[in-house]
Amino acid sequence: MTLPVGTAAPEFTARDTNGNVVKLSDFAGKTLVLYFYPKDDTPGCTKEACSFRDSYSEFRNKDIAVLGVSRDDEASHQQFTQKFNLPFPLLADTDGAITKAYDVEKGDYSKRVTYTIDAIGKISQVYEGDNLNTETHGPDILAAIH
Repeated sequence: MTLPVGTAAPEFTARDTNGNVVKLSDFAGKTLVLYFYPKDDTPGCTKEACSFRDSYSEFRNKDIAVLGVSRDDEASHQQFTQKFNLPFPLLADTDGAITKAYDVEKGDYSKRVTYTIDAIGKISQVYEGDNLNTETHGPDILAAIH
């Protein structure tokens, strides 16, 4: 079961696509879209990432940060990012700590779940299952936020 709306988002620390250390606290005062996906360079995950890529300028214009999270390592994230020109960081959750904290574990993978976290660090939206269309996920979130 995913974390409910209104819950304080669990703190995390991870390395991103480029080896930079990223923490939830880095986004204090901003809206953050934290999307979990099963695996780099698979059909559904690629559609979802490209949906965020194609809407990324709108997210930036609204001062909304986007982070993707999977259990893949930095090298896999780098290849995925380069292949599809992804403009936002992907977090390497190789030990599954973030996946577990956000209750999106599915064996050795993450479930496909997206959390919108508000400026004070609370979960304001949860997308999963039927309310998550990988092809239109980025625009769907933008429409729901503003």
